[in-house]
Amino acid sequence: MKYKFDSFVRLTSVTALLFSAVVVAQQDEPEIEEIHVWGRSLQLLGSADSASQGVVGYDDFSTRPLARVAELVEVIPGMIATQHSGPGKANQYFLRGFNLDHGSDFSTYFDGMPVNWRTHAHAQGYMDLNFIIPELIQRLDFQKGPYFANTGDFSLAGSNRMVTYDSLEEGFSELTLGSKNEIRLLTANSFEVGDGDFLYAIEHQQTNGFFDLEQDVRKYNALLKYTGDIFNIPSRITFSAYDSIWTSTNQIPERAVKNGLIDRFGFIDPDLGGDSYRYSLTGSFELNNWELNLYTSSYYMSLINNPTYFLNDSINGDEFEQEDERILLGGSLVNEVETEIFGLPVTRTIGADLRYDDVSELNLFYTVNRNRIGSLREDEARELSLGSFANLQFSLTDRLRASVGLRLDFYDFEVDALRAQNSGSKNESLWQPKVNIAYGVNENLELYANYGEGFHSNDARAAINTIDPATGNPSDTLDILVQGEGSELGFRYDTLEGFNFSVAWFELDLDSELVFVGDAGTTEPSDPSRRNGIELNSFWEFTEALVFDFTATKSDGHFRGLPSGENSIPDAHDLVVAAGLTYHNPNGWTSSFRVRHFDDAALTEDESVKKDGSTLVHFGVSYAQESWELGLDIINLFDQEDDDIAYWFESRMIGETASFEDIHFHPSNPRAVRALLKYKF
Repeated sequence: MKYKFDSFVRLTSVTALLFSAVVVAQQDEPEIEEIHVWGRSLQLLGSADSASQGVVGYDDFSTRPLARVAELVEVIPGMIATQHSGPGKANQYFLRGFNLDHGSDFSTYFDGMPVNWRTHAHAQGYMDLNFIIPELIQRLDFQKGPYFANTGDFSLAGSNRMVTYDSLEEGFSELTLGSKNEIRLLTANSFEVGDGDFLYAIEHQQTNGFFDLEQDVRKYNALLKYTGDIFNIPSRITFSAYDSIWTSTNQIPERAVKNGLIDRFGFIDPDLGGDSYRYSLTGSFELNNWELNLYTSSYYMSLINNPTYFLNDSINGDEFEQEDERILLGGSLVNEVETEIFGLPVTRTIGADLRYDDVSELNLFYTVNRNRIGSLREDEARELSLGSFANLQFSLTDRLRASVGLRLDFYDFEVDALRAQNSGSKNESLWQPKVNIAYGVNENLELYANYGEGFHSNDARAAINTIDPATGNPSDTLDILVQGEGSELGFRYDTLEGFNFSVAWFELDLDSELVFVGDAGTTEPSDPSRRNGIELNSFWEFTEALVFDFTATKSDGHFRGLPSGENSIPDAHDLVVAAGLTYHNPNGWTSSFRVRHFDDAALTEDESVKKDGSTLVHFGVSYAQESWELGLDIINLFDQEDDDIAYWFESRMIGETASFEDIHFHPSNPRAVRALLKYKF
């Protein structure tokens, strides 16, 4: 495995020097009055295309206790982020009855750059958010369903776009100390450079974790951003750096706990863990009515895994390493103009996006004690995609507007595999129509109807393979673009005085479901599926100091074409509820009380095995006075012994004479206390 951080250390040194200089330069600046803005209170009547579309940001983030970085996406109604292995991996996500694994049907964009990885060594759509510094996210724009022409791959369930601050009202340094030797250091600030602004931040985090096997996490993040004119072109340039190494405990078999072999926080294989880095550069440029986005990333991940222990190899065990190294290049160009068609006001949007993944290492090695003893796959892949779209939004009357869109995605891909029979190249394309209608009943109420088609891509190797590399038997090739069709009806009500409420009924059909396969430690395509459900979202600003939010999603999902009683989708939670109460007063006190619940879920298609639901409560309180702030977060306030994730599959532990099908679970973290000291300058 690799662990590259020399360039990061150099970046750290430069940032520290900048920090020292700016602290001195800004000591005499006057205090700026703090104004609190809740993204969820922003008025969307007259501009939103669907009831499930929304904006979150500003104080919605700053007042929320987070157990992990990926919980940022839990501000999206119905979204859950859990973990089934170590903290360095991408999280496990759930939305609208989907077990999204690591992001298969939900996409994230960071300052215009796609986060999800295609044809990834561990999981298709792999969405690792560990490179993000939460305090720098200004807003998050989200949308559900395949109704939007500007969004392509991995967006059938939904998508979100995270936008970082251009500048900070004041710089800050903070120290967080938590349970199990958790330490987090963060410094961020911005200052003027000519006619623009330069923002910088640097973060270090380490922890041993709550498990019997110390996780020994060492994570480094940094961000540099310039906002201003470049050759008279309004521009935003962002550089981000992430480097992490960790040890992890994977999901464990329930029988090992019941038999007293280990406790809930025990482990079977002590070798699991990994390391990863991502260095990215993005640019956004405003060219009259055109917006140009460009991005590039250098990425690496090595992951040691062993979900089945000694099932397939009773001598060496089933431990394996997944390795991924690649360069990402891409960009998008969008033009939006106001015009008229047949005398009707029309907003015309056209755009295109280009992406190229050059994957130089796409490997799966057999390992013992983290040492490679053989290989199953040593592949390379090159994947090019071009998406183009057009959307027309008509203002038919003062109350009625409608939009029609069309998107075309073209994929060209090539695989060089360890087995020559699994090498080759192909291309595919897919048209996707979109229709959205909105009707304003009055100034407080708006109705919506939406229809659209979308897709997720499969691993390029699955579209080329003719031989199963594990068995040597012939295998069927798959389409790389898997189509889905969705529809939605809903309404949005807003008093325009601090209370809003929305309801959406949705349905989504997929031609193929991506599901987790325990003995492979990855996902693979499965049968077609159908989901429908209802989603509620509300936000109430009682006073300037007290706000309340509540969301609930009830869904039902099944595989299509299978007999009733044998067609449930494993690990798909049909009920998700979240609520929060936040208090902030002018005297400096802030507190937040949040609860998140997901119901039980079937682990098998016939529902003969189920996992229990989970209800966790987080609490945070802080006091700020002049330049100083003290804070305390309690994660899992009531110390619930819940599980983050559970699967049903076959495994065999050392000493067992036979294999067993069993529940394999990863527990939620126990109660954790974190203290924060923050200095603003």
